[in-house]
Amino acid sequence: MRTLIAVLAVALAAPALAQNPKAEEKKPAAPAAPAAKPEQKPPEKLDTDKSLYAVGLAVAKSLDVFALTPAEAEKVIQGVKDGLAGKPKFQLDEKAQTSVQELARTRMAAAAQKQQAAGVAYLDKMAKEKGAVKTESGAIVIPIKPGTGATPAVTDTVKVHYTGTLVDGKEFDSSEKRGEPAEFPLNGVIKCWTEALQKMKVGGEAKVVCPSGIAYGEQGRPPVIPGNAVLTFHVKLLDIVKK
Repeated sequence: MRTLIAVLAVALAAPALAQNPKAEEKKPAAPAAPAAKPEQKPPEKLDTDKSLYAVGLAVAKSLDVFALTPAEAEKVIQGVKDGLAGKPKFQLDEKAQTSVQELARTRMAAAAQKQQAAGVAYLDKMAKEKGAVKTESGAIVIPIKPGTGATPAVTDTVKVHYTGTLVDGKEFDSSEKRGEPAEFPLNGVIKCWTEALQKMKVGGEAKVVCPSGIAYGEQGRPPVIPGNAVLTFHVKLLDIVKK
C-alpha cells in the first residue's frame, strides 16, 4: 500500500518548519586535557504500552489525507483488525492498492479546493489587521512586538521560535512545544519566510501569513499541510547567527 506507507513515513518524520535545511556541521575544538567520562546512567525502562499507543497515533496521523468520517474510520479499524488476525476479507492486490491511491488523490484534491476557498477570505481579513505590511510576493507581516536589534539579510542565518497554524486554527508545527529554537538560512526556506523575516528586527514578534503560492502551493506537505493551504506563523526572531 504505497500511499499509506508514504504518508505514514511523513507522519513519523521529524517536524519541519518550511524546509528543514541541515545545520552546518561544526568540528569541536580539541580539549586541553582529556575530558572526564560522563557518569553512565542506566537505560530507561521501555514503556511498551505508551510506545504501542504512539504507533496508533502515528497511523491516525498518516490517515489525515483521507479526511475520514467516523463511519469510514470504523471500516479502516476493521481492516486493521482483520489484517492483524490474518483473516482479511480480500487480498491487498494491485487493484486494491490502486483504489487506495485514487481515494487519497480524490480526498486531497477536495481538501485543497476547500483550503483555496477559505484562504482567499482569510488573506483579505489578515491584510486589514492593524500594522499589517505586505512583502513583494504577498506575505503579510503583522507586528506583535517591535524588535530593537538588527534586521536580517537574505544571506543571514536566523534563530527563531515559531508556531504554525492553518486557516482553521489547527496547529501543524511548533518549535516552542519542542522546546528548541530553529536555526536556518533565510535563503533556504519557503519564499514567504525569506521575505517576511527581512521585515523584522531581532527581539521582535510578528504574525506572518503565507499565501500558498509562496509556501507549499498546490501540493502541500501531506499529511501535515494540505494543498493550497494559507499558513500563519507566530514568529519570534531571537537572533542572527554569527558566521
